[in-house]
Amino acid sequence: MRYADGPSVACELDVAAEAGRVWRLVTDIGVPARFSPELRRVRWLGEATGPAIGAEFEGHNENPVMGAWRTIATVVEFDEPRAFAWAVADPDGRFGEVTGRPMATWRFGIEPGPGGVRVHLSVRVGPARSGLSLAIDRWPDKEEALLRHRLADLRAGMEQTLRGIRSLAGDPAS
Repeated sequence: MRYADGPSVACELDVAAEAGRVWRLVTDIGVPARFSPELRRVRWLGEATGPAIGAEFEGHNENPVMGAWRTIATVVEFDEPRAFAWAVADPDGRFGEVTGRPMATWRFGIEPGPGGVRVHLSVRVGPARSGLSLAIDRWPDKEEALLRHRLADLRAGMEQTLRGIRSLAGDPAS
């Protein structure tokens, strides 16, 4: 596994709730910040007040290893009520040259599921540099182990976010 290959991780969770209610939660950019171990706060930028193709939002993240950093995300997919995705960029060049390419692309998907909907959450890392790139620069012989560790961290945060969405949706299994 190599960073240049765009490694990814995905998880899913069944939510016993109406699809429209779950859709409103996954498209509310503030919801992940309530449950994520890294994403601290978000806000729409410019004239955007909600998700639409091309809308941008700012995210503020914090990690015990990397410290704090800011991102700008651009909505790249908005297919109500099925898919919502955004590409995350490093606007400040904290991790390298500002290239206009995403350092990660995140995606929620919703489909019918048992007793409600199945919610998918995934992330693809790269192609632009990220905090992970700095670690790989320092320890290139440990690239695969660093990627496995980071993807496991991301998965844990994603699962936490999905459980939070299930709870907010009023699923009795929460």
